[in-house]
Amino acid sequence: MGNQVEKLTHLSYAEVPTSDPNGFDPDGGDDEGPRIGVSYIFSNDDDDEQDDNLDHFAPDKHRTNQEEKPFDQQDELECAVYYREECVYERNTGTADMSATHSAESLLNKCRPGDLVEFVATGQYPHWAVYVGDFQVVHLHRAEIKNNFLTDVSQGKKGRIVNGLYRYRALPPEVIVRNALDQVGARDRDLYWRNSECFAAWCRYGKREFKIGGEIRIGKQPYRLKLLFTEKKNHVLEFQSLEDVIMEKRRNDQIGQDAVMQELANHLNTAHEIKDEHFVN
Repeated sequence: MGNQVEKLTHLSYAEVPTSDPNGFDPDGGDDEGPRIGVSYIFSNDDDDEQDDNLDHFAPDKHRTNQEEKPFDQQDELECAVYYREECVYERNTGTADMSATHSAESLLNKCRPGDLVEFVATGQYPHWAVYVGDFQVVHLHRAEIKNNFLTDVSQGKKGRIVNGLYRYRALPPEVIVRNALDQVGARDRDLYWRNSECFAAWCRYGKREFKIGGEIRIGKQPYRLKLLFTEKKNHVLEFQSLEDVIMEKRRNDQIGQDAVMQELANHLNTAHEIKDEHFVN
């Protein structure tokens, strides 16, 4: 009998079981600061349900939706992911690769086969794709692996090359492209990835941890997601699988840094109130 994992969803930190109500670590320490222990999937992370136009990929759809807000990099939350003591992912918005986003047309001049591309917009999940050459990308969208032109997939959003976020060793470019193209047409029950980021990262690094159920969720939570608000203020969440970390990281990307900080503040205040009431004589 295989390992069965029940999918639980949480809309905010107030619904998450907490090991310690003191969430922020004023000294910035990795190991000594208190943290919330989490091994849940926070949301139904289908980043592609947000834009029905993506189903058509028509050239006249390239313009940004009028209700879509310009990408605000100041509201992007810096973070790092650790597997035990090893940093496997780090996003520093001050680096050259992350500090600038580009139009789809500009990206075409920068991309090389095997590159990972991230399209971003405020209030939306980031959408990842693998550049395979000839102005085309392969990506997971609406429960199907598709091969489309990069300019069509962008839908007017700005994008950037994100090869340097994950610290794993990349496969050769030709292998990355083959991994992506071999999956084109896969859909529904033939899919092994929960979102576009997991699929694109699997193509580049080939690690089973990016696949659904790639790790058994038992025992101590080996992954830590460190949210970096300032140099001295951070918060650490623990997870049992990389898949779960990515789900939470992407949810934070969608709601933005200010909303994450507000959620944490509300949750930690509630936790203190519950603790105080529990010990009232």
